[in-house]
Amino acid sequence: MTDRPSPPRRPPTGTITFLFTDIEGSTRLVQALGSGSWSPLLERHREIIRAALAAHDGIEIQTEGDAFFAVFDRAPHAIAAAAEAQRALVAEPWPGSAQIRVRMGLHTGEGALDADGSYVGSAVHRAARIASSGHGGQVLVSATTAALASDALPSGVTMTDLGEHRLKDLDRPEVLRQLVVDGLPASFPPLRTLDVPTNLPTQLTTFLGRETEIAEVLRLIDDGRLLTLTGPGGTGKTRLAIEAGRRALDRFPDGVWFVALGATAEPELVAPTIAQALGLPDRGGREPVERLTEHLRDRRTLLILDNFEQVTVAGDVVRALVGAGDGVAALVTSRSTLHLYGEQEYPVPPLGIPDPAHLPALAALSHYEAIALFIERARAVRPGFAVTNENAPAVAEICYRLDGLPLAIELAAARIKLLTPQAILARFDDRLSLLAGGARDLPLRQQTLRGAIAWSHDLLDGPDRALFACLSVFVGASLDAVEAVCGPDLPPGSIFDGLSSLVDKSLVRQAEGLDGEPRFSMLGTIREFAAEQLAGEAGAQVRERHAEYFVALAARCSASVMGADKRRLLDLLEQEHDNLRAALNWAVDTGRAEMAMRMCADLWRFWQMRGYLAEGRERTERALAMAHAVDHPEARIAALEAAGGLAYWQSDGDAAERFYTETLELARAAGDQAAEANAYYNLTFAAVYSTGRSPGEGSARARRYAENALAIYRSLGDRHSEARALWAISNTYWSPGTFKEAAGYARQALAIFREVGDEFMIGWGRYTLALVALQDGDTGDAASGLAESLAIFAAAHDVSGYVLVIEAISSLAAKVGDADTAARLAGAVAELERRSGTGLNAPNRDMFGWDPTRLRDDPATASAFAAGMLLSPEEAVELASRWLADRAAAGPSSP
Repeated sequence: MTDRPSPPRRPPTGTITFLFTDIEGSTRLVQALGSGSWSPLLERHREIIRAALAAHDGIEIQTEGDAFFAVFDRAPHAIAAAAEAQRALVAEPWPGSAQIRVRMGLHTGEGALDADGSYVGSAVHRAARIASSGHGGQVLVSATTAALASDALPSGVTMTDLGEHRLKDLDRPEVLRQLVVDGLPASFPPLRTLDVPTNLPTQLTTFLGRETEIAEVLRLIDDGRLLTLTGPGGTGKTRLAIEAGRRALDRFPDGVWFVALGATAEPELVAPTIAQALGLPDRGGREPVERLTEHLRDRRTLLILDNFEQVTVAGDVVRALVGAGDGVAALVTSRSTLHLYGEQEYPVPPLGIPDPAHLPALAALSHYEAIALFIERARAVRPGFAVTNENAPAVAEICYRLDGLPLAIELAAARIKLLTPQAILARFDDRLSLLAGGARDLPLRQQTLRGAIAWSHDLLDGPDRALFACLSVFVGASLDAVEAVCGPDLPPGSIFDGLSSLVDKSLVRQAEGLDGEPRFSMLGTIREFAAEQLAGEAGAQVRERHAEYFVALAARCSASVMGADKRRLLDLLEQEHDNLRAALNWAVDTGRAEMAMRMCADLWRFWQMRGYLAEGRERTERALAMAHAVDHPEARIAALEAAGGLAYWQSDGDAAERFYTETLELARAAGDQAAEANAYYNLTFAAVYSTGRSPGEGSARARRYAENALAIYRSLGDRHSEARALWAISNTYWSPGTFKEAAGYARQALAIFREVGDEFMIGWGRYTLALVALQDGDTGDAASGLAESLAIFAAAHDVSGYVLVIEAISSLAAKVGDADTAARLAGAVAELERRSGTGLNAPNRDMFGWDPTRLRDDPATASAFAAGMLLSPEEAVELASRWLADRAAAGPSSP
């Protein structure tokens, strides 16, 4: 879109004349000429239109592509401008293959400006629809404009009456006239209006958004002539089909017919119902399909067959009708496809929704289709409703938790008559009961969300119903998981067919998971309905199997998550995180203390590295506080270490020391030397960050812990753990004057880590040595060490790891004089700290004397800092990596 020009005066309000123009066939011309040849022609066309507007006091409001929108104080001026523009366009020596033909439409009505300075109101829409009804070179004028200008037409200009026409999206027909300009063509094809036989239902509410979907539906109809819109109840299949049919009227001059089949339960009634909708009389006892095919054979007709799911066995009727002639097309709405040759499927997606955790500015919120729908439907019951800073988070959360389903959003918005958005959200524990009371003139199943889902559920057979209920325990699942959890209650070999059936009926969604494996999920509202079907002892057994499956998964991943396959295992745990949460909740709710503690111990590294520190710690402390948790010392030791590790990464040294001290006591009581050494190792880091003692005292205490761990590991012959203890000792020397001691121990540890192939600890060893180099002023060694450690942590998407490394890179950038990069990285770190909950950056900053707040507060770098806060984690890593690579390429003399 070009910039809106500065108008010569303020756009008028009151009774004004609107002019819309665009180039006929512009898309074809662009494709034929190429953008290089098209651009100068487009610009010359704009010059001609603008000259005519300027000559007759027109105000250009907006230009988009090849389209103009302008307004005039007086109708005769608008008529004169249109006639002059058409004369100039015809006189212009366009290339032979690129004749520019512009269609124009004029209408006079009330013009009002909104807060953004844009015209609003039905008159604007009527003018646009008048323009879109014409052909290139044609000027169409509404009756109102014609009446106001009839006594002041320019010389050589008359008007001819084209009669009454129905316009798209407008209920009231319009009497149209055409300008006849001397010397210019006056004969054009029939207007592109709604003078096409149709029974499309009149919609009493606005159709919002879905422009991309409508364009795709129309393209698919053109390509294949048989298209089925699929999706669960409430996704808006019917509304989308009706709107697509409305916009396709000019493509099907012999009619667009809507056939409601929701109340048709017998397949043999499908053909008679279609015949009735088309108004075909039953003469001579002929079969309905025969009458229909004969009627459609030479016609260009679109049939919209709505709610076909309960009569899919009548698909042969649809095939026969589409096969009657090349001009016949069918647009079907159904929970499942018809399984016909040549059928195309278009799964109707939910409406666009914002992420409640990262809301855009208030002004941009209504750009999301789901939010816009909520606002409009809420205003229907409470005209003064508006989204404010106070209720915006609740509105966004409502639309998010309703999966962007139009029916669900409309039902929720209807509650605004009695409840605020915050109050609606507070009642979401039973959303299916909340979302009732839809319009009484809708089919019963569309008056409540429960009814819409039950309609699909009632069409399932017994095994599919059982699988549907069982799937409610999952928040997305692999085929292996479904077979393990649901298989015992279903006939052998029925899982695959059952999943195929449920996907086909739009009750289950299939996507691609890790490594390309199929993954199955339900929308939240459907999952809630399915969970209601999973009751009694059978339901309890399914939930127990689900928990056991994911407890075992967590244990398998924990055994190798620190190894070479770390990234894949962390991604797997991320993919299954909601299932893992559900399993852990089940263990706690059912009093399985040992299971809960084991699971927390297995997941803590995932929680730490992927930035779920607060959640992980809360869950682990809850498991440790369970009744009988003390009766399982081995599991308790593991869970205490998890709690201590999470507290440490939050920089809560006191809590970490308490957890680790209890692990030391339990390990000693059990006589487990390896566990005792591990407790000493962990206490090393807690002591460094604990309060109540001086830095020197804390370091000395931490060193004693690390040395105890080192002695035990050496006595056990555990070389890998010996290296960990050496690295722990290096961290106790992190203070001015002892950096060389820190570097010595870190190098010893790093050599062993490389020897045993522990990539995770190689990353931390290189990080430690890079910090030493940074303090010593060796920026080259610091950069190479930080580059290696960043690559290791970024490869695993270890957020808590690379946030520390990026902070050090920010400090390095500042040291070498690149304040802009330093500020951007510091801003990224600030946001990453907030999202992940990691707390180790602050004490690290204190230890090596780095204060990024000066970059935030300095006017010279404040904007770069703010820009850094908007970077995604991946973008922050990319920026840091690229900067290090550029420095390495530039050589050691680089500033």
